[in-house]
Amino acid sequence: MDASADGGRTAPEEPLGGEVDDRRFSRKAVLRAALAAGVALPVAMMGVPALARDVGGSGGLLEPTPLCDDGDDPTPPQMEGPYFKPNSPRRTSLVDTGTPGTRLTVTGYVFGLACQPIANALLDFWQADVNGVYDNTGFRFRGHQFTNAGGAFTLSTIVPGLYPGRTRHLHVKVQAPGRPVLTTQLYFPGEPRNSTDTLFDPRLLMTVRSVGGAREAVFDLVLNVPQQPGPTTTTSTTPSQPGGGTWAAGTNYAPGARVTHGGVEYVCLQAHLAQPGWEPPNVPALWRVA
Repeated sequence: MDASADGGRTAPEEPLGGEVDDRRFSRKAVLRAALAAGVALPVAMMGVPALARDVGGSGGLLEPTPLCDDGDDPTPPQMEGPYFKPNSPRRTSLVDTGTPGTRLTVTGYVFGLACQPIANALLDFWQADVNGVYDNTGFRFRGHQFTNAGGAFTLSTIVPGLYPGRTRHLHVKVQAPGRPVLTTQLYFPGEPRNSTDTLFDPRLLMTVRSVGGAREAVFDLVLNVPQQPGPTTTTSTTPSQPGGGTWAAGTNYAPGARVTHGGVEYVCLQAHLAQPGWEPPNVPALWRVA
């Protein structure tokens, strides 16, 4: 781990485990105390496995991924910080050959409540660079993507630097077709600031391991999307709504493009390839009423 990317961290790098059942305060309190003390967590306190795919294998319903929003929207142009910006480029990699920092690959799935993967879910990531600085004039370390047919996603980036007053984290907005946007953050285990950051939530800890000079992280996001438990591997997206207009699936739309759908005119907010189920009324992250 580069010292510049890791902030001189000396805490253990082993993953602390998985999600915590927030319905039992005593369990959460013990977990926070263990994090603050830097000790390993007893298996009995882990509650459920780290990955939603493992939890859902038992046939039970999943707990939605908790919200974690630091109130940074919209972006104040005169301030620098972890602020969301619309119109990020569509890409799965936020780095190139010369990008400084320790390489990080984040993989996972987007599920509904019955652990059925959600295809074409929108994920919009943003983070600090190796020095803890956010790019509020361009789109460095910003990008959106969609889950594949199996609900999976992959992000290639770097371990973010430390932003003043915060522990190390990644920002992400997630939206299933036709559903509300989830704004949350993903955290790294073993970080000293986890115990002092008021926004930190142990349920949002990624499982992280070191691989050579890089790191690999895994996290499954669970959206509050009702589903019927079953053996299917994908969920159906929201069906296309009737109404006609100029919007068309399979079209590449640029920011500012205007379409009509259902007798209403919309303006495109982010460049994207239109897909069935992503008609303008369904995806406020991509379209707004003109």
